[in-house]
Amino acid sequence: MSGEDSHGNKSAQDNGVKKHRMSLPAPMFSRNDISIWSILKKCIGMELSKIAMPVIFNEPLSFLQRLTEYMEHTYLLHQANTSTDSVERMKCVAAFAVSAVASQWERTGKPFNPLLGETYELIREDLGFRWVSEQVSHHPPVSAFHAEGLKEDFVFHGSIYPKLKFWGKSIEAEPKGIITLELPIYNEAYTWTNPTCCVHNIIVGQLWLEQYGTMDVINHKTGERCSMTFKPCGLFGKELHKVEGYILDKSKKKQCAIYGKWTECLYTVEPAAFDAHKKADKKNASEEKRGSKPRNSVDEEPEEMPPPDAETVQVIPGSELIWKISPRPDNSAMFYAFSTFTMRLNELDKTMEKVLPPTDSRLRPDIRAMENGDIDTASAEKKRLEEKQRMARKNRTKSTEEWKTRWFSQGPNPHNKAQDWIYLKGYWDRNYTQLPDIY
Repeated sequence: MSGEDSHGNKSAQDNGVKKHRMSLPAPMFSRNDISIWSILKKCIGMELSKIAMPVIFNEPLSFLQRLTEYMEHTYLLHQANTSTDSVERMKCVAAFAVSAVASQWERTGKPFNPLLGETYELIREDLGFRWVSEQVSHHPPVSAFHAEGLKEDFVFHGSIYPKLKFWGKSIEAEPKGIITLELPIYNEAYTWTNPTCCVHNIIVGQLWLEQYGTMDVINHKTGERCSMTFKPCGLFGKELHKVEGYILDKSKKKQCAIYGKWTECLYTVEPAAFDAHKKADKKNASEEKRGSKPRNSVDEEPEEMPPPDAETVQVIPGSELIWKISPRPDNSAMFYAFSTFTMRLNELDKTMEKVLPPTDSRLRPDIRAMENGDIDTASAEKKRLEEKQRMARKNRTKSTEEWKTRWFSQGPNPHNKAQDWIYLKGYWDRNYTQLPDIY
């Protein structure tokens, strides 16, 4: 990065390069002596967005900031643009879609619910993008985002409504909403939805996380699609973190297979080689099964903790690596399992303060206090902000005044006509008058 900060302002220089933080101001708190069960036992089967959780279970980021982690592997989008073959582009886009959930691995802290009207921006010149997001609805909670390549080589946008459900021992998060990627060079648009995420052992034992469900990445111009299955853990944890599927042409003919783990890497290979490997794998599994002890009953739950994730991806001969996760910093476990990318999301310096709108997540006092290790202030501020939001809503119902979103408006997605939130432009003009006072 140059000696300018991410907003193009001159900043403190160190050999011409701005130093970015590699850790947070304070390590995370132990959650061991707090019973989550005492809070959650009243909530079985309910939607969790309506329940106030103690701040100790949070991580010091707003959900708007957490969404920005989709962009950690932006290089895959730049790579897609360099290929003239649509199947090669689909490989990159599918890898990008999977890499977007990779940051959730081992992240068991809950992000702060964004306040209505809260915004977050991120400019990463080194990665070649800028991003803006806004909390456009409170009930249901909807976050809308819009990112663009600095060389105008892609547009990435969407709206996410995370539906959280509590099932006794686990919390399930279903990320409703559409994600869209446009590659203007090829006049292509891709859409997909994310898999379901589940956090296990909410009451006792070590928390662990899995993703499951299907992800269909559709190229609306060519009719090609990449259909991938995120496998649930399975009885002995054999399938934990696994992702597999195929890229199909518009007549549903398999063009290539795709496989790997969302926590680690993805490969592509010829469909015939993949199918042969699967067949051999199945045969071995059924032989192993014959030698294993039978389960006592159909309803018996599998092991609460999956076995250690020692078995990495078995690479099929002739495979091509299309994505590998960036290693996390050595101090990651102390800091909420954040990646290097994530450590920087709440960074704030004087030059940024001058240009940010007053609604930016970096200016939220409860998140800032938690990041600084002051749990009492964080808790008090969180309560104050929630109360302030409630009062503002109450006052609006008394008047004829409707809440107006500032940077996004509701409308059909241009590519699949589903309900979406579309960016209105104008955010980067830095004209931030008449913004709501939310903090």
